[in-house]
Amino acid sequence: MTAEAAKKPPAHPSGDKRFKLLEVAMKRHQFRQDALIEVLHAAQELFGYLELDLLLFIARHLKLPPSRVYGVATFYHFFTLKPQGKHTCVVCTGTACFVKGADALLAAVSKQASVASGATTTDGELSLLTARCLGACGIAPAVVLDGKVMGHQDAATLLSELKGRLPDGTLGPA
Repeated sequence: MTAEAAKKPPAHPSGDKRFKLLEVAMKRHQFRQDALIEVLHAAQELFGYLELDLLLFIARHLKLPPSRVYGVATFYHFFTLKPQGKHTCVVCTGTACFVKGADALLAAVSKQASVASGATTTDGELSLLTARCLGACGIAPAVVLDGKVMGHQDAATLLSELKGRLPDGTLGPA
């Protein structure tokens, strides 16, 4: 074994090719520790979410303590540690949105879809998430539905939009 091969962390034992693609992304950033956020973005894009073994893989390759990688992954709301539903509904809970009824939006979707904030419906169709602030205060209350920012929302409008996207049965009876 060469000295260079001995320094390189082992490939992921699962043989999952996404790990190889992630290594390419890390190499593009020269395995720099200050590229952690970019690497986490790449990992989430490849895997859909950041599970613990993936965070450990990143920590080992960037030579960072796992606690730092986990801390960054849990600090930023963009990163998720659990699989998401086919559709995502992110309700802004910033001050302007909260004052204009974000809590009512969360309650309505939570009740209709039988899902808690931060969770995914049992059928895997909808994840209900919150954001501290979307920076869209002028259109409060704001929601991001499947990546599209929607402003001036009320419960009826949001539920109607969700009903059009979700299969029958995901949203319970009105």
